[in-house]
Amino acid sequence: MDFSYSTQIIIPICLVLGIITGFVMHRNDFCVAGMFRDLFLFKRTKKIKSLILLVFTSMILFEFVRFIDLLIYPFPLIGYPSLSNFIGGIVFGTGMVLAGGCVIGVLYKVGAGSIISLTALIGIFIGSAIYAELHPYWIKFIKMTTLTKDAITLSQFLKIQPYVIVLIISIPLFGLVRRYYKAGDFNETFKPEGYISSFHSAIILSLVGLISYIFIGMPLGITTTYSKIAGLITEQLFPEYFKELVFYKVISLKYKFPLTGQELSGGPGPVFDAITAIQLPLIIGILLGSFISAIHLREFKVYFKAPYIQYFSAFIGGILIGLASRLTPACNVWHIFGGLPIFAIQSVLFVIGLFPGVWFGTKLLQKVIFR
Repeated sequence: MDFSYSTQIIIPICLVLGIITGFVMHRNDFCVAGMFRDLFLFKRTKKIKSLILLVFTSMILFEFVRFIDLLIYPFPLIGYPSLSNFIGGIVFGTGMVLAGGCVIGVLYKVGAGSIISLTALIGIFIGSAIYAELHPYWIKFIKMTTLTKDAITLSQFLKIQPYVIVLIISIPLFGLVRRYYKAGDFNETFKPEGYISSFHSAIILSLVGLISYIFIGMPLGITTTYSKIAGLITEQLFPEYFKELVFYKVISLKYKFPLTGQELSGGPGPVFDAITAIQLPLIIGILLGSFISAIHLREFKVYFKAPYIQYFSAFIGGILIGLASRLTPACNVWHIFGGLPIFAIQSVLFVIGLFPGVWFGTKLLQKVIFR
C-alpha cells in the first residue's frame, strides 16, 4: 500500500473536518482568544464556559474510545514536558490577544473577509520563519529543562489508568457544566440569524476532534504547515541561507496511519509529506467553511477600515503566535482541544502559561494599543 493511497483517504477527511470547524466557529464566533481576553479585559466568564464544556466533552469521548482501543494513546507529536511548554504558553497568550485571534480564529475571520486577521496571518508566517533561526538554541533549552522522560500524560506520570483521572476530574466538572446549563450560560439572549449556540458549538467541535483523533490518529492541528509555508518562502528568496537551517530538516512525525496501518512521517520542511496531507486540507477547509457561512448569511465583506495601530497590534501578535507555536510546540487548539482532554503534561503547562500571557497582552492592549 503506497503513501498516495493513504493521502487519498486523509485529504478529504481533513478537508471536511476543516469546513465544519470553520463553519461552526464563524456561526458562533467561537474565538478562543476572545474567550481569554474577555476574562481579563471585561471580567466576563460566559464565553470561556463553552470552552470548559468542550474540554469536558472531549475528555469523556476520548477516554471512552481509548478504553475500547480505538485511539493511539498518547497521540503523535505530543512529547515530554519541559519549561518550554510554559514559556510558549505565555508568548502565545500575549500574541493571540494582540492578534485578535489564535491560529484557527485568525483563519475563520480571514475566510469571512477580515484584512486585520489577514495581517495577523502574515505575522504568523514571519514568526514561524524567525523560529527556524532560533531552533538549535531552543532545542538545547528544551533538553535542559525537560521535567521527565518517563511520562507524556499525567496518568503515565502517576502510573495509574487514564480512566481513574477522568473519573476524578469529571465529577466536579460535570457539576460545573450542569450548573452553567441550568443557569442558561450556554444560551445567548441575542441570537442573530443562523447563529449556533455555544452549547451546540462546543459539542460539535468536540465531535470533530474525536473524529480526527480516531480516523487521522490525532486531534486538530495546523501550525507545522505554517512553518512549511514560511520555509518555502525562505527557500525561494534566500536559497543559500535556507540550506543552513537545521529546523527544516527535522522529521517530527512518525506514526502508523490508523486506517491503513502504513508508516507515515513528516516535518516542518517545505515538502509534501504526512503533515502536509493532514494540515493543509484543514487550513483550506476552515477558510472555506467560514467563507460559506459568511456568504450564506450575506455577511461576507472585505473590511479593512481600522486604525493603523490595530493593524500593528495584529501583525505583532501574529509574529508572537507563529514564534510561540514552535517554542511550545503547537497551538492553543492542539493543546486545549486535544492535549488537555487526555491530560498531556505539555498541554497542562501550556494552558497554565496562557493565563499570565493573556493578562500581559490585555495590559498591552489597554495601556499601549488602545489607550
